[in-house]
This record gives sequence, structure tokens and C-alpha cells, in this order.
Amino acid sequence: MGEAQGGVSTELKFFFLLVMCLASVLSALAVGGVPLSLLEIVRGEASKLDLTVFSQIRAPRVMLAATVGASLAVAGAVLQGFFRNPLADPGLIGVSGGAALGAVAMIVLGSSLALPVAFAPFTMPMAAIFGSLCVTGALYLFSNYYGQFRIVTVLLVGIAFNALSSVGIGIFQYISNDAQLRSLIFWMMGSFGRAHWVTTVPCVLAMVSAVLVLITKSNSLDKLQLGENEAFHLGVDVKATKRDLVLLSAICVGAGVAVSGIIGFVGLVVPHIVRFTIGVRHKPLMIGSALAGGSLMVLADLLARVVALPAEVPVGLVTSAIGAPFFLWLITKVKP
Repeated sequence: MGEAQGGVSTELKFFFLLVMCLASVLSALAVGGVPLSLLEIVRGEASKLDLTVFSQIRAPRVMLAATVGASLAVAGAVLQGFFRNPLADPGLIGVSGGAALGAVAMIVLGSSLALPVAFAPFTMPMAAIFGSLCVTGALYLFSNYYGQFRIVTVLLVGIAFNALSSVGIGIFQYISNDAQLRSLIFWMMGSFGRAHWVTTVPCVLAMVSAVLVLITKSNSLDKLQLGENEAFHLGVDVKATKRDLVLLSAICVGAGVAVSGIIGFVGLVVPHIVRFTIGVRHKPLMIGSALAGGSLMVLADLLARVVALPAEVPVGLVTSAIGAPFFLWLITKVKP
């Protein structure tokens, strides 16, 4: 068995993460405004109301929260490795902002587009993925032109992209109607309150597929840490690998933002915790980040649902309350 830090095997740490993920999912399925007995549901003894709450409200919401958390955490781990920068979080460097701009544009303008009804569930995810891809691609071009970004440069570029996205979002808010504006404000703070199977399944499939393919690229990403020339001599198709990492990371972030809004700091906090406990190799880092990110998001959403019953707190506020202090601490630990 592989040994990790602290003398505890890596396999045991993965087992703990898996148990934590399952426990958080089961807790989130059972706890809420309508308490559910999972045992009664399994036995077929639950009431019709409980079955409806479980199958139409709780299950898609928990599935979506777990997948978005895993997707954002893996995207954060990949972007930190890709830019070789510990502060490369999807939210901080503007990728989430770009995805949000694409999604907001579709929310406000989508009704004016003559699109087939069957295509409607896919329009916002595709717009969000396009927005995140534009920002990630721009960062990639910047890094190619200027070389490896210093930490402060990444933060400044992220601030610029977030500012540009905010301008676009502000314009769409200004031209939106009252119903669209209320929806936009709550959505932008992050929420899984509108999760349902029609929109959940396509986005979950997109995020899971992107995460699985990213894991297969982990060995190439490890070699890229040595430098592009060294990676090339080790058999890595550098150009194709970098293109794939950019595209897949954009899918992870864009699909997640489309269905949940902007949820910050998961892509920053989780990879650092997993890296500290499991190690720096990207395959175990990605798998561990997926499990830990899914657990964190499910628990954050559970807290958002129950802390102010019958009202609901945006889950983005919960993750920001957790992540912001960690971010401040991290800044003091890394060199600019």
C-alpha cells in the first residue's frame, strides 16, 4: 500500500474520503424541511409525499451539488497545475465570471431566440461553457506570450476579466425584466434550488465526462510541471495536451456555473487540502479533489437549506464564508 504524509496509506485516505462523501450524500438526502427516512424509501413504506420530495426535489439537488463540487475542485486542481500557480482558482482568475456572463446572456436573451424546444435545456450550459472557454483561452494566450505568470499577475489578470464580466452582467441586468432580475440576483449568489432532472442530467453527464477525461490526462500534466521541452522529450504532445486541459476545464466550470450560479473558493480550497494530505501527483490529487469537493458542496448546500428554515441561504455565501479566510491565509504562505 502506498504511503502518504503522516504515515497513513493513500488507500486509507481515499477510503476515508469515499466514506465522507457517501455520508454527506445520505445526510443531505434525509435532512431538510421535510425529514425523510431513507430506510422507509428503500423498503417501499414511504408516503407519496416523501417519495415525491425524494425523487423530484432532494435527489436531483444532491446529485447536482455533488457533481458541481467535484467538477469545480478538479478544475481548480488542473488550473493550478496548468498555470503552475497555487492561486489559480476558477473564480479568482475570471473563468467562473466568463461562464456567468454567458449564462446571464442566455437567461435574458434566450427567450428571443427561435430555438427548438428540445434544444432549450442545453442553451444555458453551452453559453456558460463558451464564456468560460473564452476566458480560459485568453489566459492561455497570455501565459504563452508572457511566459509563466507570477502569482500577482494571475490575480491582476483575474481581476480584469472579472471586471469585464461584471460590466457585461450589469448591462444584462439593466435590460432584464423584473422576473429575470430576481432570478439573476439569486442565481448569481449560487443555488441548487432549481435543480430538476431535465437540466441536471445533461450537465451532470458533461461534468462527469470532463472530469474522467481530465484524470486520464494526469500523467501528461505531471510531466508538464517539468517544463514544456522536458514534457515533449518524455513523449507528451504538449500542444494537444494544453488544448485539451483548457477545453475540459472550461466544460467543468461552465456546466457547473450554468446550473448553480457562481460558487466561489471550492476550486481553491479543496485542491490545497487534498494536496497537503495526499500529495502533488495529479491523478490522486484529482480523484481526491473530486471526492472532497463533492462532499464539501453537498454539506454546504445542506447547511444553506436548513440554517434559516423555511428560507434558503444561497450556497455561494456558505462556500465564500469558508473559502475567504483560507484564501487570506494562503496569500501569506505563498511568494508573490
